[in-house]
Amino acid sequence: MYEAFEELSTPLVADACVRLGVPLRAAPAGIGAVVEGTRLAGRALPARHYGSVDVFLEAYASARPGDVLVIDNGGRTDEACIGDLTVLEARAAGVAGLVVWGLHRDTPELVEIGLPVFSYGACPAGPVRVDPREPEALTTARFGGHAVDAADAVFADADGVLFVAADRVPEVLETARGIHRTEREQARLIRAGRTLRDQTDFTGYLERRAADPSYTFRAHLRRIGGAIEE
Repeated sequence: MYEAFEELSTPLVADACVRLGVPLRAAPAGIGAVVEGTRLAGRALPARHYGSVDVFLEAYASARPGDVLVIDNGGRTDEACIGDLTVLEARAAGVAGLVVWGLHRDTPELVEIGLPVFSYGACPAGPVRVDPREPEALTTARFGGHAVDAADAVFADADGVLFVAADRVPEVLETARGIHRTEREQARLIRAGRTLRDQTDFTGYLERRAADPSYTFRAHLRRIGGAIEE
């Protein structure tokens, strides 16, 4: 899955989901890679954090090579829920990386380790709580408004994190590749002096919209085979 994603991006995957009618599940804005430039793609390995690292160690026991640990810490900003030991153990278990709905710590050590970690920032304080554990601790995770489980795939890069149903991934990535080819050709033509307005017959779009106010630019792009929005 990582190799298939290597030449793509999360914006392309998002646009492909929209085009195919696949539910678009993006992590809330603001998530970023601890190590700049790192990327992730793999099966989701969910874990809910309750204040103790044991839930992660248990998740690692069932990890398959290339899995991505998806940590639900409720988006908390008062504690870091992972650090260097958690990430080192993830690497030892064959986990490809981690995405955290929450914060991390031990930033210099995480940079040295180099395993892809995406979180909402750093915090020196670790948890000082141990909350009751739910039965679904290792089967589903919340990430913003989205539920994520082992039937999902994770894609992450400099633009953010997306979750896609694993059984839809092949067609989503194939569609993303098609969008990528179209957009690269459009970019080439702009550099060569043919504006995007010319390429998309924008004057024709405005004339048709004047006659039919329900005619949208997205419908126009689909009719002429453009990309841009999805």
